[in-house]
Amino acid sequence: MAEHTTTGPNAASPPEKTGLATAMSRVGTMIEFAWGRVPFTTAMVALMLALGIVTGGLWNSLYDRGWYPDIAYGVPSLQAGRWWTPVTGSFFAAKPLDYLLQLISFGVLVGFAEWRLGTRLTAVVAALGQLIGVVGGGLAVWLLSWTAWPWAQDAALQLDVGFGAGALAAIAVSSATLRPPWRFRLQIALSVLVGVLWLYVGSFADVTHLLAVAIALPFARRLVGPDRVAPRSTPSRREWRLLAVTGIVVIATVELVELAWPGESPLGQTSGQVGSFLDAAITLVVLAILGNGLRRGRRVAWRWTVGIAALTVALVVLGAGAVGVALVFDLDDSDLDGVPLFVADGALWGAELAVLIVGRRAFRVPSRRKIRKMNSKSAAAGPASALTLLERHGGSSVSWMTTWPENLYFVREDGEGYLAYRRHAGVAVALGDPIGPAGSAESTVREFAQMCDRSGLVPCLFSVTSVGAAAAAALRWERVQVAEDTVVDLVGLEFKGKAWQDVRSAINRAAKEGVEYRLVTLAEQSWALVAQVRAISDEWVGDKGMPEMGFTLGGVDEALDPHVRVGLAIDRSGTVQGVTSWMPVYAPGGQVQGWTLDLMRRRTDGFRPVIEFLIASSALAFRDQGARFVSLSGAPLARSPGESAGDTLERVLESLGAAMEPYYGFRSLHAFKMKFKPRFEPMYLTYRDAADLPRIGIALGRAYLPDADLPDLVRLARSERG
Repeated sequence: MAEHTTTGPNAASPPEKTGLATAMSRVGTMIEFAWGRVPFTTAMVALMLALGIVTGGLWNSLYDRGWYPDIAYGVPSLQAGRWWTPVTGSFFAAKPLDYLLQLISFGVLVGFAEWRLGTRLTAVVAALGQLIGVVGGGLAVWLLSWTAWPWAQDAALQLDVGFGAGALAAIAVSSATLRPPWRFRLQIALSVLVGVLWLYVGSFADVTHLLAVAIALPFARRLVGPDRVAPRSTPSRREWRLLAVTGIVVIATVELVELAWPGESPLGQTSGQVGSFLDAAITLVVLAILGNGLRRGRRVAWRWTVGIAALTVALVVLGAGAVGVALVFDLDDSDLDGVPLFVADGALWGAELAVLIVGRRAFRVPSRRKIRKMNSKSAAAGPASALTLLERHGGSSVSWMTTWPENLYFVREDGEGYLAYRRHAGVAVALGDPIGPAGSAESTVREFAQMCDRSGLVPCLFSVTSVGAAAAAALRWERVQVAEDTVVDLVGLEFKGKAWQDVRSAINRAAKEGVEYRLVTLAEQSWALVAQVRAISDEWVGDKGMPEMGFTLGGVDEALDPHVRVGLAIDRSGTVQGVTSWMPVYAPGGQVQGWTLDLMRRRTDGFRPVIEFLIASSALAFRDQGARFVSLSGAPLARSPGESAGDTLERVLESLGAAMEPYYGFRSLHAFKMKFKPRFEPMYLTYRDAADLPRIGIALGRAYLPDADLPDLVRLARSERG
């Protein structure tokens, strides 16, 4: 007999869950998930929460409880023989707000560490970090309390509770597993946090935190093991700028704390150290202006900050010398109040000065005044006027790069054309064909060479097409091919046939996995989306193990230009899987006739054929908008197999390309572009005299690797020999 099923309105339905039952079910699911992923963190947070409920510490302070000294750690507990307090004190918090902060910070920091390191290693690191921080900090403070240092004497009387030292030790060790640049950022943030808190607050808890991080960071790589340690990398230009801005923010924060929350620190009384509110406001405004300039890589901001930092450090050194003289000769009017804090402020500025000097190549964006002064005949030169001339006369596939802010400009006598260039090693490296009216390229190159002669510079043109090379040849200049532009014609483009199988597979797989394509103006997108793009790009740069390249290779900052279009591959969860940026190629009259590929990044552990998908989708989108072609750009120092390397410069460039290949993969990238069946257009370096080639070679190296130091060059040399 068939079973009868009722489906109508009178059919019985399961009882609906109440709001409380639903909430309890969700909490249970979350606990089950947490226990499966981070059992140590979950158990510790549950234990702290249970003790807070049992003792009433979640809603009342423990300071007034008679048993508080029996569970709190510190020098008094060690002196009284309460050896168990480093363990018992770790599971409590003194005040309700402290409980909230401890539960959240422990769950986030230790939970992240357990996710990266595993349960066993995280438990060991957290426990040892807590014991070393508490016991070691107690011994250090006890020894220092025998001196005349008032702070140490006061800290030796303090009792404390909490698991802060262990949590910070765990996150410090886990930082070794992060890919660059996140490892660098996290380690700097931890160091600055514990250092500044100890210098300007200086509670016993700050001592334990400082000691735990100071011991955990140096041993992080060894504890994690070589299999899980992410590769090292040199900080990119953006990282140096971020580090310099961080220093400014720390200095400004210290100024604000000393003004608004004065108190006793290890270095003395912080009240009265920053003058009036007006003085502090002026200081903060100046620091904000300098920080914004450093964030943009402005050379003028770098110079002003270096000057202020150097002056501050000099005053600290002179002041310390004067105090030393006063102490030696026992002068009665010597006043040491505020001197330690003054020295600490000087140390912060000294650290900022060191960052600015070491990372000086990250701050090369010239001011508008500097650009105007480079040539009296180019008073209006700059990215804006370059864009006006570019739209008027059109340009080659690399012409948009001439509008980038780090360029200098030479403008023709009649103001109707220009060359953008970089100065390195006494060489003016002009980028791309001269921009100007048809038939004016030869005269532009001639005037450019005359300007270089007046300025004591060696002229050359880089990445020029046959048009620019012909203009230089008319002046008896030599040329050598340095790359090939890979151009895909869009008229009638369809990815049909066996030859396009790989491209079609990428498109079909994206549709199957829910990855969609968006062509956007990145500057108009949400902060969260731009942050994802930056994270993907930063991870790619960090994985190279070498400095970020520049000159003809842009990054996210260049992709944020409103004229640039950005292709995004986004999955169902809203995660960006890959990104490409496309620079406009103008025809005379201002119409965009094509687009040139610049930024090309993908998520390391994401949708693998995302770049094929992005390039193909972008080509179809631009085709539908009426563009004639897309340029997949010329990979620097890469050419098709079989190209000759005849003269000395060609052989040098060939060797340099081979050395860079393991780190940047230009030749592999060039081979990858063959999937799109491009046609090739040679790109040349033109130069006036073979005797200039050594300097030109150095200038090109500096243009592409402005942040490279001696160890980086040694690695390149070793890879080339290999």
